[in-house]
Amino acid sequence: MTNLKLIVFGARGRVGRAVVAEARARGYEVTEAGRADGDVTSAADVERLAAGHDAAVAAVYDPQAAPGVFFPAAAGALAAGLPRAGVRRLVVVALASVLPTASGALLMDTPGYPQEWREFYVGHAAGTAALRAQAPAELDWAALSPAGDFAEGGTPAGGYTPGVAADAASRITHADFARAVVDEVAAPILHAAHAGVGPA
Repeated sequence: MTNLKLIVFGARGRVGRAVVAEARARGYEVTEAGRADGDVTSAADVERLAAGHDAAVAAVYDPQAAPGVFFPAAAGALAAGLPRAGVRRLVVVALASVLPTASGALLMDTPGYPQEWREFYVGHAAGTAALRAQAPAELDWAALSPAGDFAEGGTPAGGYTPGVAADAASRITHADFARAVVDEVAAPILHAAHAGVGPA
């Protein structure tokens, strides 16, 4: 798809910026949407901003809002607003913390995993659950997260490995993760599911 029109919600964050750069490098038309452009928890604002686009990426976060309120509200607004705008594909940037490890346990529940941000982890999980519950059939969505965390620096390190289990030691650059996100936008493989992305 060479004439893809993509809107990136949360385009000014590290992941958002990397996704914008990757999509533009492929020749896609990209709209950057941030807090100053509209409220991602408002279906009306999502619809207004997304009109005329083929697909959307959401890499959003509001440090002023309770995670358990913000992420489900954003998911609900995206689920309602994007289809009304004619957008059929959504890729959400999620967390490794709520991804199953090879043992089946969620990463956030494994021994030694930091718990001081558990409210944030649980809020993210609630957002994915809300998307799963509220997205209509015409919205083809996927959630991607790094399998562990992001590496320092933005230089691509050689690609990525899709569909991997959570691993606290895994590190992927923002640029390589962005490649995975844009690939899922342009040539969807994952549908109504959350998957981890590791380094190549």
